[in-house]
Amino acid sequence: MTDEVVTHAFTRTIRVPGLAKPVALITLDNGFDHTKPNTFGQEGLNSLSAAFDAAVQADPAAIAVTGKPFIFAVGADLTGVGQVTDHATALAIGQQGHDVFRKFTDSKVPTFAFINGAVMGGGLELALSCHYRTIASNVAAIALPECFLGLFPGWGGTQLLPNLIGADRAVTVIIENALNQNKMLKPKQAFELGIADVLLDSPDYIEQSLTWLADVVNGKTTVQRAEIDRGEAWDAAIARARAIVEGKTHGAAPGPNKAVELLELARHNDLDRGYAAETEALADVVMSDELRAGLYSFNLVQKRARRPAGAPDKSLARPVTKVGIVGAGLMASQMALLFARRLHVPVVLTDIDQARVDKGVGYVHTEVDKLAGKKRISPDEANRLKALVSGALDKAAFADADFVIEAVFENLEVKQQVFAEVEEHVSAECVLATNTSSLSITDMAAKLRHPERVVGFHFFNPVAVMPLLEIIRADKTDDATLATAFKVGKELKKSSVLVKDAPAFVVNRLLTRFLGEITAALDEGTPFDVADHALDPLGLPMTPMILLQLVGPAVGLHVAEVMHNAFPDRFGVSENMKRFVEAGKTAVWQWDAQGNQTLDPEVAALWQTGDSPSTSEQLLDRTLAALADEVRRMLDEGVVAEAQDIDLCLILGAGWPFWLGGITPYLDRSGVSERVTGKRFLEPGVASVPR
Repeated sequence: MTDEVVTHAFTRTIRVPGLAKPVALITLDNGFDHTKPNTFGQEGLNSLSAAFDAAVQADPAAIAVTGKPFIFAVGADLTGVGQVTDHATALAIGQQGHDVFRKFTDSKVPTFAFINGAVMGGGLELALSCHYRTIASNVAAIALPECFLGLFPGWGGTQLLPNLIGADRAVTVIIENALNQNKMLKPKQAFELGIADVLLDSPDYIEQSLTWLADVVNGKTTVQRAEIDRGEAWDAAIARARAIVEGKTHGAAPGPNKAVELLELARHNDLDRGYAAETEALADVVMSDELRAGLYSFNLVQKRARRPAGAPDKSLARPVTKVGIVGAGLMASQMALLFARRLHVPVVLTDIDQARVDKGVGYVHTEVDKLAGKKRISPDEANRLKALVSGALDKAAFADADFVIEAVFENLEVKQQVFAEVEEHVSAECVLATNTSSLSITDMAAKLRHPERVVGFHFFNPVAVMPLLEIIRADKTDDATLATAFKVGKELKKSSVLVKDAPAFVVNRLLTRFLGEITAALDEGTPFDVADHALDPLGLPMTPMILLQLVGPAVGLHVAEVMHNAFPDRFGVSENMKRFVEAGKTAVWQWDAQGNQTLDPEVAALWQTGDSPSTSEQLLDRTLAALADEVRRMLDEGVVAEAQDIDLCLILGAGWPFWLGGITPYLDRSGVSERVTGKRFLEPGVASVPR
């Protein structure tokens, strides 16, 4: 395959005290530092195979494999998958991985994996293929993330892991963690699960691993492995796996479903049969549009998000040595903690009375104490963070701030007044940022002496968790302000997307459009359960009504009103939703002690419906058509540079799954794009199988 960054495998022999023969140590290294991890492509696998053969030729007491500093290996070189155009080539990918890794499993000489650094996907499958595993206590990431991408562990993982640690634990690692936003394991967890046989401290990790290897080879140390229950426990694990996959994907991604089938097959502990099934299933999934969309998503998150389209030259950015936050509510307090943790500069919160200021600063201090209690930060770091965050009533406290962000009530006049007050105290170069979710940045800046330093800086809730930052350029925002905003976003470890100053920007505009279709269908008489599950075939992270509950119906109604004012022909305002909010309701559904979901009778009583219900299929089609229409309009308006930016926003800001590719690949492959807009959003072969 072209463009492969080859991870070479180098074999050397080492004399270890207590062993008559040397140890053959294979080191994986692609020649780059830890920022470009080891991966396995065709040439990399060839190199590993040759290194293993060379190790056997050395007549060693044992063969061990390890990685370069901080990295063991993180799996297959995914860049090559996009070039696969036929089933036979896809089969060959699976077969080669199995053939090479199985050399370590079938070896007559004991094989060891020294997991010295990040290990994921095929890297972990290589480690599982060895007879024994040690792991360093400072390994940063351990996972089988394939189901997150819409794939499954295809080089032995589905067969080896359940037979090592049991089916239920394997379901947790392969399916539950992967579909829970790609949750990683810590070294101690990997050891406790039985993935690693021993956990070793890091400073002299390789030396300790070699000593432990010698004890195993000499018989001084006997590795105890759990007995595997292949009966009722396996049945229960598979049932749990099916429930997780159905709940998370609704059948929208073939990879996780294949993972369940293969975990069931692993009960027989027959590698010939299991690996053949893995290879065949891998080829099927590699040749699916869903996986290509997943890889497209992966590339957006890993590459495009790091080089935002349209961002000014970073050399124009000004230094930020102090941050001001107007408001001390929950969103503002979350921001204060994030700015202090990431920028390590003083942060000042202001509000209209001392009680609110004290509550905001108190929230930050409490959250810092929680981090310290979980040992995520040291006591010294906790004290430093608390010292950085303070409160004040007077905006004069912002006099020496370089970056002031407002997080007050979502009302244009209020925000204009706030910025006017701030402008009286700050320098002409101080960036004025707004966290508005839908209002015009240009209007907000219109009455200021220096409108060029106003920029939209839209976080998503919860601030610490959601990775997206929409950076909005108003009509007069200058490049220095914009560059500073992107620099701050990067320092906050957010993925920033440049957005034009248009109503509700990207994520909220699209979510409001699709929620509007669901609400309209409810108003027309579609039953709540039908409307709330009409989009299940997309495999979205939550149903529309649960999303509305999370966002807050009052916030959703406000954005709908903003969008209705801007585009009354496409965005309606539901009278039922108004009554819902006025009644103080926050949820459509209620749950009993057993977790059974029913419609809140008070909601049913206040909702006035028509007599034109839609089927779930009709509503799905209607909603997809609305999304395609809105995406095309946004691109025509220049809200973002390309369709890829809309997809990136939905993945990072709304948690839409990788196998959708955000949304445009799904709209393309389902034919909705061309039916509604007359053309595709992406070229054929981008986020789909080349045909």
